[in-house]
Amino acid sequence: MAELAPITRRGFLTRAGMAGTALAMLPRIGSAQSSSKPAGETALALVGAAHSHTGGIVNVLKNHKEVKIKYVWDHNPERGNKWSNKLGSRFISDDETVWADPEVQGVVIFAETSLHRRLALAAAKAHKHLFVEKPLATNGQDAREIAQAIERAGVLFTTGYAQRTSPINLFIKSQIEQGHLGTITRARASACHDGVLDGKVKFDGEYHWFVERKLSGVGGFGDLGTHALDLLMWMFGDVQEVCADIKPVLKRYPDCDECGEGLVRFKNGVTGTIAAGWVDVANPVSFLVSGTLGHATIFNNQLYFKSSQVAGADGNQPWTDLPSATPPPLEAFVQTVEGKTGLPLVTPREAADRVRVMEALYRSSAERRWLAPR
Repeated sequence: MAELAPITRRGFLTRAGMAGTALAMLPRIGSAQSSSKPAGETALALVGAAHSHTGGIVNVLKNHKEVKIKYVWDHNPERGNKWSNKLGSRFISDDETVWADPEVQGVVIFAETSLHRRLALAAAKAHKHLFVEKPLATNGQDAREIAQAIERAGVLFTTGYAQRTSPINLFIKSQIEQGHLGTITRARASACHDGVLDGKVKFDGEYHWFVERKLSGVGGFGDLGTHALDLLMWMFGDVQEVCADIKPVLKRYPDCDECGEGLVRFKNGVTGTIAAGWVDVANPVSFLVSGTLGHATIFNNQLYFKSSQVAGADGNQPWTDLPSATPPPLEAFVQTVEGKTGLPLVTPREAADRVRVMEALYRSSAERRWLAPR
């Protein structure tokens, strides 16, 4: 889900992050470089299969014929066996098998967020490259510890912030950096869908852990808002302080928020807002940024761009002169482990900072005041 178009919960799960069917339609970037490698040269393990994107990432992994998924681990044997069978891999009940196997070069961690700290620290200690699904951890302290361990180990890392790969978002970021919007006066990212409203897809079954804060760390605002927050931080940098109003609406799940609004003050002086949640029937305006020289809006998945510094940018028609997409996060991770260089990866520190800021947003909502991330 590169631009957060108005879609259903099922559509969001398919397109956000690791959508395997969409990836199958993309050209295999760098395939000519890797075509001479023997099958199975790169060995990975899927560590946890709890996330709603697991089906998509399994498709991505299966599309890499030169990659062998040697193991699948999950604390739920039924779930682990299901995905190991789809991958043609060996299910293991003890994750220590992964860390002790020198053939395994990297891991893809899709366990419940509450397990990320233990699994990621074990992977870093064993010098395995890591793809860890976002958010990195349930709290800022754990996220910082994970990031530091990965940096000390010197291994590869990324996470599933797929909006960075979108041609529209890449273009907007470049225009900001070139000064074509002037001094930024406001920015807004919205990541909303109808996941609690949609009768077809709910959190009442396999994915109930999403609404259990001890397992997920967040509710609807944090689940989707991490995408919006990453997009703003990717464009505007570190955050100085935040305030938020986060709440349930339907109150379907105890102690679980369903939507929220956040106000983010960046260290460079820009002020941004975030909207996120599971209770919106539509999300037509997913992003906007305005400045003293220009304006950019993503409306129904199309970019409207106005700038006094760019010929033809009058904002009246969709702007289609865009750069190419970069590889989606898991694709970039796998190719980098295989040896390709120059692909965009989220750094451990970036992933940890998103958790710290989101944690501050939740604390701000509870305490009803501005707070700095800690």
